[in-house]
Amino acid sequence: MTPRRGRPTQAEAKKLDMAVRKAAVATFVAHGYDGATMEAIARAAGITKRSLYARYSDKRALFVEVIPWALSRFDDDGAVTSLDADLESALFAIGKVALARAVDPDSVRMARIALSEIGRFPEFKVVEESMMWSGRQKVVTELLRHHKGQGTIVVDDLELAAEHFLAMVEALPGRFAEYGIYRSQAQNERHLEHAVALFLRGVQPR
Repeated sequence: MTPRRGRPTQAEAKKLDMAVRKAAVATFVAHGYDGATMEAIARAAGITKRSLYARYSDKRALFVEVIPWALSRFDDDGAVTSLDADLESALFAIGKVALARAVDPDSVRMARIALSEIGRFPEFKVVEESMMWSGRQKVVTELLRHHKGQGTIVVDDLELAAEHFLAMVEALPGRFAEYGIYRSQAQNERHLEHAVALFLRGVQPR
């Protein structure tokens, strides 16, 4: 006789929660808010509707939580393996991930859905300005804080400097992508290299 499973471990619960979030985001991206259903999200996550409703009371609650989460998370924390890494290399690694995210068609569509639904979801107004960059901005801010402590850069406002770096890297390519214009890999690399060089010129001691 097979023994009954107990409550899932913390690691299992976390893995399942991540699966639900990713399934919800993928479903909203594919079908929009109105076209997505809790049934479709549960099926994509590999769980029952009952299990999904145990986590989220309805589709609105799920949408309000997962879309800002998806837009703000930094998918590759391994882009910087050490704060002691060469600053130029670290900024290039972060920028490469950020730029790829900015021009990813699914990310562009997700951002468009979020912005188009702000009128229906006043909860989004609280995070409207920060939800696009907050994860990446935190990583860059901590990197700059470390190098400021080492005396290799001079920066008064670390968070603002991180925001400016990401704006140089992401803003224009991301705006082009919104209109269906995608640059070549070579163009993106040239854009990123120039952004990193220009930023370093501004923060390094004279």
